[in-house]
Amino acid sequence: MQNSRVEDLPLSKQIAYAVGQFGWSTIVNILGVQLVFFYSPPADAGIPRFLPDFTILVVITTVVLLTVSGRLFDAITDPLIANMSDRSRNPRGRRIPFMAMGAIPAALFCVLMFIPVFEPESWANFAYLVVIQLLFFLFITMYVTPFFALLPELGHNATQKLNLSTYISVTWALGLMLAAQTPAIGSGLEGAFGLSTVQGFQVATGILAVFAIILMFIPVFVIDEKRYCESEPSQVPVMEALKTSFRNKNFIAFVFSDFVYFSALTIVLTGVLYYATVLLYPDDPTQGKQLAGLLMIVMTITSFALYPLVNILARKFGKRILVLCSFSFYAVVFSYVFFMGPLPFSPLVQGLILAVGAAMPNAFLGILQNAVLADIAEHDAYKTGIKQEGMYFGARTFMQKFGQTAGLFIFAGLTVFGVDPGNDAGIRYSGIAGLVLCVLAVLFFLRYDEKTVMKELAEAEKK
Repeated sequence: MQNSRVEDLPLSKQIAYAVGQFGWSTIVNILGVQLVFFYSPPADAGIPRFLPDFTILVVITTVVLLTVSGRLFDAITDPLIANMSDRSRNPRGRRIPFMAMGAIPAALFCVLMFIPVFEPESWANFAYLVVIQLLFFLFITMYVTPFFALLPELGHNATQKLNLSTYISVTWALGLMLAAQTPAIGSGLEGAFGLSTVQGFQVATGILAVFAIILMFIPVFVIDEKRYCESEPSQVPVMEALKTSFRNKNFIAFVFSDFVYFSALTIVLTGVLYYATVLLYPDDPTQGKQLAGLLMIVMTITSFALYPLVNILARKFGKRILVLCSFSFYAVVFSYVFFMGPLPFSPLVQGLILAVGAAMPNAFLGILQNAVLADIAEHDAYKTGIKQEGMYFGARTFMQKFGQTAGLFIFAGLTVFGVDPGNDAGIRYSGIAGLVLCVLAVLFFLRYDEKTVMKELAEAEKK
């Protein structure tokens, strides 16, 4: 399906594209990894309770309400912005102008999410944070959804799309690793400048946000969308485009497996700080925080080491079987979480087992899920003659955000059963929840017909 009028993206610009994900991954993961811990901290974390102590129906707390409100709003904006991007006739292209508008505000509102301006434990803080979070998700969606829609447009065949998926998986992991260091950076600033725990964390967030802005603008300035993309504005209204996406059987199989996967992934990313400080180092939270940062580094490096293998195996065996195996292995990793702490080896070794174990399925899923969706979107364009990559990635992030919301809801809800040393049942139950979700992901993805999709795409490329 490659159009002879557009050029293949050179390696330097492929890297520039991926660097944009390093930027937005950093700020998204600061919020995703740190928010629950910051606003629902263990008793010895040195962080006051900024939100009211409020619980209904056992598991619904103010932190749950805060996270759910933001994710639900985010899910709604995804298909709207995707459709706006698909239909855009901007002379610079359909995607880059949206990314340029979203970068700076998204980073700014990420920082403000950790600067509550009212008295601790006040409802005014809750209301303020709800508004700030809605604005954050609006602008990060303005960047992320068009960013992903570029992937099948910049990758003109299956190999190019797989390579781009690999590169952005690397930069996603780098952003996650950097975001996980926020507490450690904050601790260093505390000692150097005499700041409180909260102040150190806030300054660290600000520094990382500025760095993220620089990274997010690199693809905006470097990539000429008109030169490297076949850009055909869609005329399909937003609701019709969304319905079309969800009528695609392969997309349904993919997106529901992706939904439960991101629920599970959100649980483990949110839980790392708790696993390290409550389960592994209950008597030394400082050492636990250091271990949490180390685990993210180990997880990232292990994933990097596996990326070449993922590419080789995907070309040899296809993506479907590897995705199914990854979901299955992740289920085993989650079951391990339930038993952490009392096991007969050191906390460090237990933590490393978790990091390496989670890194293996993350390496495969981080690359293959994006590549599978790019195949589905291109296959649909071939079958229907309508190019709406933005809507496919927007619909995917629509469901992905619901998955992240479910994961945050599950984890934050389980905290009512105990998040402190000696009273840690809620943390352990998160492992069981992740196990169940990964089994569901396997059942959904079994319905993806990779053989037909790839056969018809190969036929299209020959025309």
